[in-house]
Amino acid sequence: MNTATLTAQRYNFTSARTYLAAALFIVGNIVVPQLCHLIPQGGLIFLPIYFFTLVGAFKCGWKVGLLTAVLSPVINCVLFGMPPVASLPAILIKSLALVGAVALVSRKMGFSLLSVAIAVLSYQLVGMAAEFLMDLNIVHALQDVRIGWPGILIQIVGGWAVLKAVEKW
Repeated sequence: MNTATLTAQRYNFTSARTYLAAALFIVGNIVVPQLCHLIPQGGLIFLPIYFFTLVGAFKCGWKVGLLTAVLSPVINCVLFGMPPVASLPAILIKSLALVGAVALVSRKMGFSLLSVAIAVLSYQLVGMAAEFLMDLNIVHALQDVRIGWPGILIQIVGGWAVLKAVEKW
């Protein structure tokens, strides 16, 4: 039995384990952005709302990733006003694209630095296209690459490192 099959059996929508895992990743996606927002434009630079969605989707599968992707930005918006309501559609599209990219990449390639990089770059491309289609502003659509490139690198290298560190768990 492969790892994807084991993950699918362990994390399903009828399992408390799924909701507990998602809750832990959501807490990470609440705490880390709050820390990043202490730095001027920290959210735009470090893109922290996606980090634990990436880790959760790779580690526990698309169901945990989906819960984390949807609930993290919504809870952050309701509790702290960040991201602003106007940004929620784009962030939700990117978060969902990230979960989809992780699901596809991990099924085809497994877990590696390359698979993490492909998942991150894939969701960024989908997100850029979606943002451009939403407001027809190329500068806004390219913001994550122009300003958030440190966050993209952190997601790739830091996400891989965290996943590698917890690989045995």
